[in-house]
Amino acid sequence: MTDKIVVLVTASGVRQAKKIARALVEGRLAACVNLVSPVVSVYRWEGKLSEDRECLLVIKSTREQFEAVRVCVERLHSYS
Repeated sequence: MTDKIVVLVTASGVRQAKKIARALVEGRLAACVNLVSPVVSVYRWEGKLSEDRECLLVIKSTREQFEAVRVCVERLHSYS
């Protein structure tokens, strides 16, 4: 088993995704973050079916850093 992980996060757009990616890499919480845009997300929000274009972050980190990655993403992310 490896300690390496991949964390997938969607952001509202490339600008927000870059902000999160830079913070993670600068803070040494991720070795690399790939941005994939656009992606189309289909999801349920407040009881309704929704569809939006988003930017996908592919975050490469370690199990040990996961909690710090989560905190950083939540701090910088605009989604509830």
